[in-house]
Amino acid sequence: MSKKKVVVSLGHEALGQTTLEQQSAVRQTAKALADLVEADYQLTITHSNGPQVSMIHKAMTELRRVYIDYTPAPMCVCSAMSQGYVGYDIQNSLRSELLSRGISKPVSTILTQVTVDPYDDAFYAPTKVIGRFMSQEDAETELKKGNYVKEYPGQGFRRVVAAPKPLDIVELETIRTLADADQIVIACGGGGIPVIEQKHVLKGASAVIEKDAIAGKLAADLKSDELIIMTDVECVYLNYGKADQTPIESMDVATAKKYAAEGQFEEGTMLPKIEAAITYLEKVPNGKVLITDQKSIDDAIKGKKGTVITA
Repeated sequence: MSKKKVVVSLGHEALGQTTLEQQSAVRQTAKALADLVEADYQLTITHSNGPQVSMIHKAMTELRRVYIDYTPAPMCVCSAMSQGYVGYDIQNSLRSELLSRGISKPVSTILTQVTVDPYDDAFYAPTKVIGRFMSQEDAETELKKGNYVKEYPGQGFRRVVAAPKPLDIVELETIRTLADADQIVIACGGGGIPVIEQKHVLKGASAVIEKDAIAGKLAADLKSDELIIMTDVECVYLNYGKADQTPIESMDVATAKKYAAEGQFEEGTMLPKIEAAITYLEKVPNGKVLITDQKSIDDAIKGKKGTVITA
């Protein structure tokens, strides 16, 4: 029997907020991923990078303030840096955990670029807040560069970047080749490095891509058997956070769309995950999506916990 191919999307809670938190968090995450390997899943892993890319952006901006000869790192470079060091921690922790269980399996990180449309509406209405708080003077400097900022009364200003939709995963065939060889691949971290293709040249975009959006696309492009989205709740709920909160054990795409239209899923948290599930299942109707938290994953793959979405 062939292994079940699955894309696993890791949220912020799987990585922590700082470098030290991340090292500790990924050791626990590696145990959950190793459990999936032992359950005969072939893994392609993607992950968030919100705190990490913000930290890198802040560090590179401050470096420029202290040493004027340094050039501030553009968002695409910060994204690449975050992919590298998050992937480094995940692959080493997972390799170590697998070897401790007597499993020898290659684990690799692919720096992944994702093309975006330069005319995507997101570039005209940026929403993703990143980086440090700035003074009004620094904010005005950013505005003169053509960047966007958002004011937080009493705290200062922060940079805001676009979150365009992903078009194509540039390194898809490399990812597919490794996955087909039963290797564990970490790819499209933080949504991928956003790039714009201009006459066969890829130029970095001042943007970030939603990691849930790329998870749905990656699973669809690889024609994975399953998409597992690890988040910070055990399952998807109706009326989340209210007195009549009700867990959803399973639903189909039509029901998911109905609940989304009713506003059941919060923007920026659960809604992008539901949209990723729909994107994947509309391309791979025989697939399955599982949404759960890390500590429930063992029971969830046995059908005891989590939310399952099918076409």
